[in-house]
Amino acid sequence: MIENGGSDEHYRPILLDESDPEQATRLAELLSDSTIEVRDLRAGLRAEFASLVAPPKISDSPDLERWAYYPWRRAVIALPGPELLRTVRLDRNRNNLTRAEQEILGTQAIGVVGQSVGHAVAHVLAMEGTCGLLRLADFDAVELSNLNRLPGTLFDLGANKAVVAARRLAELDPYLPVEVFPTGVDEENIEAFLAGLDIVVEECDSFDMKLAVREGARRLRLPLVMHSSDRGLLDVERFDLEPEREPFHGLLGGVTAAELRGLSTRDKTPLMVRVLDGRNLSATLAASMVEIGETLNSWPQLASDVQLGGSNVAAAVRRIGLGQKLRSGRTRVDIEKSLDEIVEPEFRDELVWPDGPDEPGPRSGIEAVLECAQRAPSGGNVQPWTLRADTAEVTIALAPERSSMMDIGGRGSALAVGAALFNARAAAAAQGMLGESELRTGEAGPLTAVMRLGSGADPELSQHYRGLLDRHTNRGEGTGAPIPAEVLDGLRAVATRAGATLRMVTDRHGIDSAARILAESERTRYLTRDMHAEMTSELRWPGDDLRTGMDLRTLGLRPDGLAKLEIAIRPDVMAHLRSWSGGAALVEDTLTKLRSSSAVAALTFPRPELDGRSELVAYAQAGEAMQRVWIAAERSGLAVQPVSPVFLYARRPGELHAVSPEFADTLTSLQGSFLELLEVPGHETMALVLRLGYASEPAVRSGRRPIPSLGMRGE
Repeated sequence: MIENGGSDEHYRPILLDESDPEQATRLAELLSDSTIEVRDLRAGLRAEFASLVAPPKISDSPDLERWAYYPWRRAVIALPGPELLRTVRLDRNRNNLTRAEQEILGTQAIGVVGQSVGHAVAHVLAMEGTCGLLRLADFDAVELSNLNRLPGTLFDLGANKAVVAARRLAELDPYLPVEVFPTGVDEENIEAFLAGLDIVVEECDSFDMKLAVREGARRLRLPLVMHSSDRGLLDVERFDLEPEREPFHGLLGGVTAAELRGLSTRDKTPLMVRVLDGRNLSATLAASMVEIGETLNSWPQLASDVQLGGSNVAAAVRRIGLGQKLRSGRTRVDIEKSLDEIVEPEFRDELVWPDGPDEPGPRSGIEAVLECAQRAPSGGNVQPWTLRADTAEVTIALAPERSSMMDIGGRGSALAVGAALFNARAAAAAQGMLGESELRTGEAGPLTAVMRLGSGADPELSQHYRGLLDRHTNRGEGTGAPIPAEVLDGLRAVATRAGATLRMVTDRHGIDSAARILAESERTRYLTRDMHAEMTSELRWPGDDLRTGMDLRTLGLRPDGLAKLEIAIRPDVMAHLRSWSGGAALVEDTLTKLRSSSAVAALTFPRPELDGRSELVAYAQAGEAMQRVWIAAERSGLAVQPVSPVFLYARRPGELHAVSPEFADTLTSLQGSFLELLEVPGHETMALVLRLGYASEPAVRSGRRPIPSLGMRGE
């Protein structure tokens, strides 16, 4: 026999399993009834699941499928199992709620007393999947005057409010357990209602029961949340954390539910006004309360305020369920007040850069030497040296205070100092001032390069002078065109003559592999808190001092890349991406540019311990090789961009852990993969990674600190 769809007791669908003979017979009866609507949603929902990005592994098999019969709708629907249904329905929650958080919240049992605001609360909780069981209570029936705020229809008139709410939830998720107390909550059943709950939401009209529910929640140490529709008032009472806490935040002065029941309406009124915060009621509600029984049947409520209550309570429930900070107290989410304070959005112009200083004119003598030295490259354009010159010598001292986390052991700084020394020697040769030079380590500092000024000339060195002044980084997207073999051979030969080795991948597969490794390394830099802070501090925006750091214009970013950067510089965003193991989109631009390369190269040199050299001296000597290869590549028409993976200067176990404890294992694996890809043997050490290709010339070059005056220490 098919149930009467209008029967008030039917608020849950009947789930039927085709594999059960008795239930199959009942299902066949339903399917054969021409008055029953039949829908099979299984194929469509499975297709939707298959379209999800990164879907989780779930148990999805035919034995989990069910037919859900809704007597009040006289409809039967075929559905996949509960896990698939929940996964698809809640996928758009991510990552406001991660799947792990959804699983935690999906175990909560929540009771909702009163089904006006309570109906909105229950529906939002079910939509968000922040409950595993809902228990609803209300003794009242739906009247037409309720439909100004209660999301029912004319077909619900006369039905119990809790039943109407339960039916709506069942049509959202037939697998969600919902229990109904159609007589409401009273002294006799309050313990049964509260038993087994994790959180109670109180939205009933009776002042006596409001207090009784709180006393019960306190006995059972249940957190309680209430929303009052006027001006978005939200109350939170953490009886789970404060079992001795007085109900209503102590505003009743210790009055108990038993005592409250014995008071007259007149005696209760001051207590009610105190709880409702009469001084802060909206003017319309306060005035309306004066008119109740005169020109109004009851206090006014708007559907928008009720729906806001569902949102506010759901937010509080999420915090409680996830163990996030939420103390007892009250707050207002006052939409009207917010609308009164509406302002024009801040208008942000396109980045407007001031005219930069003119490039210095031709210099001569010692000034030319210092200028060329200062134009050497360095990671993040920090220029990790100090310059000093007098009539006898030029000193370039490594400045540890300008180092960075990625500059492990000062090795990158040493490379830059060596490059600056080579620049100074080439300029001195061109000026006819070349003398002896040396690299020192010890008491004077970790590394100092000294070049004595003389009257020597070196045609081979001086021919590089102009190229070193013009040298620049080109981060533009490449064409991917192959580099002629003779050019590649020439670059290798330049590196070899400088005591280094240039190892390259030039095939598309190899370049793609290198791109993925280097992009993943950059992702760890974004997601490691201290490295991210350091990276963003290097960026230079309009109005910043452009003599150091990374002028945004030199990054070659398109407008969409600049827009992404405004998000990528936020540490709070990176914290979420780190917790989600996400952030691949942060390095899309890097990946695209690397893949557009014609070659990815690693400049290597013999491990210093094999020939007894100081480690920093060996890196400094590799700085000369870097400069020679760089300007040779530019002379061949190639765009050159140094790429600094986080693992570049790591040479010993534990060094990557000090840089990024969270990603040390990942970085170690990436370093091994990169060395294997470039076929770097164990007796060599990487000094630099270069991206080579063909691209348009950049419009802007990085700035430099001013050169010091004779006898003065540089900035």
